[in-house]
Amino acid sequence: MALAAVAYVVIGIVFAALAKSADANYVRLWRLAAWVASAAVAAAHIGYQHYRLSSSPRPTALHAAGAVALGAFGLALAANVHWLFAGTPGQPAPLLALPVWPVITALPAFPLALAVAAALARFSRRA
Repeated sequence: MALAAVAYVVIGIVFAALAKSADANYVRLWRLAAWVASAAVAAAHIGYQHYRLSSSPRPTALHAAGAVALGAFGLALAANVHWLFAGTPGQPAPLLALPVWPVITALPAFPLALAVAAALARFSRRA
């Protein structure tokens, strides 16, 4: 779970830097690439939980959503550090992001991961 969370943070920071340095026409492309990379991490995490650890759908979804929440917390922490060093006058610190981002990302991640894990459990050839 921690490895996936770190991957989400790295994807968020790297692709944000690439989007910031890109031409205005390519910003959406970098954001889409970040979504695709994050989806690949999520798929790999769910697959790992299902095939390697033989987890049932609910624990798989809990671990996947937990990794998403930890990754979102890491990105919120990075946003606060960026605010601290950017020195933007008149802009308040994004402290509310610390509790909110993990919740708003984990809530949709859980049912999606549960559906994928349940489909894997139903249609997998695993014994």
